[in-house]
Amino acid sequence: FDYNKKFLIIGSMNAITYKEIFPLIKDNKMWLGNGFSGGNAYFYTPNVREFASGVYDPKTGLVKFRNVHWFTNLDHGRRHQPLPLMTMKENLKFNKKIQKNPNSYKKYDNYNAIEVPYTEAIPSDYDGVMGVPISFLDKYNPDQFEILGSDYNIKEGLLPELVNPKWKGKMDRGYINGKRQYTRIFIKHKKK
Repeated sequence: FDYNKKFLIIGSMNAITYKEIFPLIKDNKMWLGNGFSGGNAYFYTPNVREFASGVYDPKTGLVKFRNVHWFTNLDHGRRHQPLPLMTMKENLKFNKKIQKNPNSYKKYDNYNAIEVPYTEAIPSDYDGVMGVPISFLDKYNPDQFEILGSDYNIKEGLLPELVNPKWKGKMDRGYINGKRQYTRIFIKHKKK
């Protein structure tokens, strides 16, 4: 980043949560490129060895890597496509996944934010802070949303405004009804 070089790197989707990587994404110095179909990338390997079942295809010589993505600072059009959203009321009425998830739109026990378990269920009419899955970054439009941080940032004391002062438990992740949730990124709608 010191030399303003353009780059395109293949890496694990889990790298998003790394303390060295996430700040670059949050500060718009790096973002996700166009992804691989289903998060699966296929590579040719000249050195055949033993792989787990379903990873190596001897007919093609390709090895499947799951859960990988492009990380880049090259701009692309998909990055600026607005995410189509429904209101919270519409999601509760029409989105079957939201209807089946008992934690949908619940306030965290320890954070001043609500749980949004699916990117497509981000409510268009909610102005507060929302916890979304890391897969949100596949659809992230920096013109539409502001990334405030991650649960790691809260744990490290970098987002004190999101901490519920009445909470006496752990701060490692969000909790709903005392149950630990998956890693979350905290976002807000950008003001128009």
